[in-house]
Formats: sequence, structure tokens, C-alpha cells
Amino acid sequence: MAADVLLKQKLSTVVEEARESLGAIRTGRASPALIENISVTTYGGQAVLRVLELATIANEGPQDLLVVPFDHTVLQDIETAIRNSQMGFSVVTQGTQIHVKTPPLTQEQREKYVKLVSKLAEESREKVRKLRDDVRKQVKMQFESKAIGEDEKFREEEMIDKVSREYTQKIEDLKSAKEKEVMTV
Repeated sequence: MAADVLLKQKLSTVVEEARESLGAIRTGRASPALIENISVTTYGGQAVLRVLELATIANEGPQDLLVVPFDHTVLQDIETAIRNSQMGFSVVTQGTQIHVKTPPLTQEQREKYVKLVSKLAEESREKVRKLRDDVRKQVKMQFESKAIGEDEKFREEEMIDKVSREYTQKIEDLKSAKEKEVMTV
């Protein structure tokens, strides 16, 4: 049963990675996930940090984000990084805060993002299948070396398939929710 726990841990990691990569995809609404991983070269080029590590990010409305740096000396660096991110944000600095306005998505952009969601979900499902196959190979090797019997091999394979289906469904649920979110105007 150690294979069961190890497989679930690895599959949970895959689902979490899928959740993070899908969270970074733009929808019609502003989300801190859109800018939190943008790299910022700061402190005179001595450090490259993510916006998340340099500031708090909050929603300021359905299309707006508010970025408040922990250290006000990096304000200009954060603004420049967001402006240069190629995501079409309108960036305005007021005092010690940065206001980020996300432009509305066109239908064409929405369709492009839905395709990207599908691609990322498929990559995650491939990782699940690969992990499943690796664990099945280990069970088969244990059976061939007589470490486990045929009944145990059968039970392990059933458990592996059940757990794999469960985590594949979680990825599918994430994909469906994100597609709905992207297509909502």
C-alpha cells in the first residue's frame, strides 16, 4: 500500500501544478494570478524576483488589480515589469500604489485561451498516465520477482487505475471550470 500513498502524493503535485498554470490564464476578470509570477529585475539589477515576492496584490474590481510594494524603492521596477509583460495591461502609479487595469478579452482571445486550457490539461493528464504506468511497471516487477502474488498484483493494479481516474477527473474538473470562466463575458 506504500505505492498508493506515493502515487497519490505525486498525482496531487500534478493537479496542483495544473491548478497553478490554469490560474495564470486570463479570463474576463482580473485575478492576482495574472501578474503574481511576472519577473521583476530590481535593486539595480542585482535581484530578479516575482511580483508576489515584492508586493501585495488585490482585486480592486472586476477588471482592476491593486499592487502595493513592501519596499517603495521597487515601485518603478514593478511597474516597468508589468507594463513590459506583453499582456496588454494599462498600468498607472499613484503614490505608493500601482493600479493595473486588464483590457476586456475579444471572442478570438477567449477561444485562443480555451485552446491553451485544453493543451495544459492534456499535458497534466499525460503526466498522470506516465506516473500510473511507472507504478504499474513497479508492481509488475514485484510480481515477476515473486515479491507479491497474483491476487496482490491484481488489487494493486485496480487501486492504481482507480486513483489515476480520480486525479484525471480532478484535472478535467479544473479544465471545465477554467473554460467556463474564460468564455463568460
